[in-house]
Amino acid sequence: MNIHQIQARDLPDLWFQAVHNILDHGSRFVIDRGSYAGQTRLEYDFFTGHVKYPGTLPLIPDIPPSCGIPNPVEHDYIYGGPGYSRAYIEYLMSARKEPGESYTYGERLTRVPITGDKLKWWREDNQEIIDRREVDGRVLFEENGSLYLNQIEWVIETYKKFGHRNNQMVLQVAHPSDITLLDPPCLRSIDTRVQDGLLHFVIYFRSWDLWNGFPANLAAIQNLKEYMAAEIGVKDGEMIVESKGLHLYGYAEDLAKLRCLRT
Repeated sequence: MNIHQIQARDLPDLWFQAVHNILDHGSRFVIDRGSYAGQTRLEYDFFTGHVKYPGTLPLIPDIPPSCGIPNPVEHDYIYGGPGYSRAYIEYLMSARKEPGESYTYGERLTRVPITGDKLKWWREDNQEIIDRREVDGRVLFEENGSLYLNQIEWVIETYKKFGHRNNQMVLQVAHPSDITLLDPPCLRSIDTRVQDGLLHFVIYFRSWDLWNGFPANLAAIQNLKEYMAAEIGVKDGEMIVESKGLHLYGYAEDLAKLRCLRT
């Protein structure tokens, strides 16, 4: 496997380099299952990107007018606006889930049911196993007799109460049972690290649409990082992103060539 590494200044720089380089370094595969089954796509064997200043505006790609193509991500898609019933930031940071959605990232991050042995240990106040905290309606809350956890607020509270040298604070999106879904979540985890007064994110996607999904996801995740940094009381830091399935679908290859001035 070829591990493709990119050092980038900001998010638009990361996107452009990833799009440009995949045209030379991507492998072409036929999709066996899932979205676009039967079609081909260019895909990195394994991708890692390091972004030094991910909060630099704008967060979405830079498309020169001379390219004659639309931006793959509209500003209003991220932040909300006419034509969009839900901002992507809301999809990431709230528990709202519409009929027909098997999950949302926000539901997984902000409304996690505490069940099974963990709930049993919680009720027993078994502090040798469980980090039992008070139900405060924000970090932990009850609905219809069930107990739920907001991972985002739990991580913020933990850093504030117990200090920054902690390797446990991972925002988990994936569940083991997701393997039974026909389209399981692409985002699996957002690991966090506070170092030198900065909050850094380490992000892993199992599969990732480079043209549209990559820039939209990272713009929203950057907003999440800025919120968490402010709440913790530190500055916004860097991003490391990884995927074993960062790809360009066939329809986007011609668009990528136009953006990169390639024939």
